[in-house]
Amino acid sequence: MKQITKEWLDRASDDLDSIKLLLKKAHLTNVVSFHAQQAVEKTFKSVIEELEIGFVKTHHLDRLYELIRPHNILPDIDLDVLDQLDSVYTESRYPNEMGLLPYGKPTIEESRRFYSFAKELYLQIKAKLEVINLDHPRK
Repeated sequence: MKQITKEWLDRASDDLDSIKLLLKKAHLTNVVSFHAQQAVEKTFKSVIEELEIGFVKTHHLDRLYELIRPHNILPDIDLDVLDQLDSVYTESRYPNEMGLLPYGKPTIEESRRFYSFAKELYLQIKAKLEVINLDHPRK
């Protein structure tokens, strides 16, 4: 596995670890959701780096997904959850907008679902990237 791929996966893992701590605070659902979006984004970018798809400067999960999808590395993905997570990210620096879904702050159940989605995606993609590496070791 390329070093840059590993670094993206490590940063995604950091986001997942952060979520575990944040889930203990029910009022931080927006922050949990934001970190779930970040974990998915970084996991997708690890694939882009490993498969040398090219540099992609976007935070939109749907765009990243479409770049990766033809390479048959992705597990089955709930596109509704992916779309919801995509709506969590905003380039705004204003706290009242960060991590909000179109209808407001995510519920604790939604935050847990986002965490589960991000964690499963991360684990499955990491495992596939490790298998690819075993099948085609880098010289």
